[in-house]
Amino acid sequence: MYKQTIIMNHKILLLFLIFSGFSYSQFSNFNTQKNWSMHKKEIFFGGGATQFLGDLGGQEGVGKDYSLADIDWASTNWNVLFGYRYRFHPTWSVSAVMNVGRVYASDQFTPNAARNTRNITIRTMLANLVLRGEYIIYANEKVGKRNALPGLKGMKDKNVQVFIFTGIGFVYYNPKAFSNLRGEWVSLQPLKTEGQGYPGGEGKNYKRFTVCHPFGIGYRTGLGRMWRMMIEVSYFKTYSDYIDDVSTTYYNYDDAGVNQTPPRPESIELADPTGDPTTIGTLDGYNGKFGHGEKRGDNEKDAFFYVNLGFSKNITYKSYVRGKPIKWKGVRAKF
Repeated sequence: MYKQTIIMNHKILLLFLIFSGFSYSQFSNFNTQKNWSMHKKEIFFGGGATQFLGDLGGQEGVGKDYSLADIDWASTNWNVLFGYRYRFHPTWSVSAVMNVGRVYASDQFTPNAARNTRNITIRTMLANLVLRGEYIIYANEKVGKRNALPGLKGMKDKNVQVFIFTGIGFVYYNPKAFSNLRGEWVSLQPLKTEGQGYPGGEGKNYKRFTVCHPFGIGYRTGLGRMWRMMIEVSYFKTYSDYIDDVSTTYYNYDDAGVNQTPPRPESIELADPTGDPTTIGTLDGYNGKFGHGEKRGDNEKDAFFYVNLGFSKNITYKSYVRGKPIKWKGVRAKF
């Protein structure tokens, strides 16, 4: 009888451990491939570096459109990101992401003689909102030990993902340059530096927003059971060639063949910043080095990219606070 009682007690204890482990794992091990639905909703945030691929700066030799080989490292700037992710399948999710940052592009750092002589420097704030689809190409998401009992050994939680993504969105930009006439950074779009809207110019003035397509790859790893750390590299292709205010040719407002009045004196100064701005309006005239119709840039669309470090938090469940039960698909569990 005593032996049977011991066996029965062991069976009851075993059933209790199994049941308690199952209950515990239901809410805490959201990072498993089997229980991917327990990690459907995330918020994330982070920040990092920004680089611009346009008409300004670059390396020595002929410019390489959209190539990382033409990166001007001295122009690296910053950005921050915020987002929401919804995982609707073991390998698929969608995210809404907002990035705000600054782009800096300058000819002063390039070893290319022609671009260095051009001497154009701009900066602009970028604000882009994108909706992207994400596909997990590699995942190692496994359940670790369910109970933190002393002496209990078991596999640790594993939560690693490698994913790729693309999507569509909008980006706002407002290129500025430093005006020696004004002694401050001024917006370039109203100045019509390439003669936008004037005879022989570049047609209508450009808008300060455009459509963009992000392409990227990322890596996520667990930091406990509710937080993850991520690294993302995002490349953005846009449909504008004016994020740096440079597109095709110079428009010289002082040229006798043009005979137009610019919007402001800064239009002459910043269209060709190689001359002395104090000569604008004098008898000598502006002494810039480039004439009307000479090459100022190319008509390839601009691009930029981010390298970001961030953190995400699972918000699929309500937090367990002050003894309130955690809710999971109608199941109430108290701890």
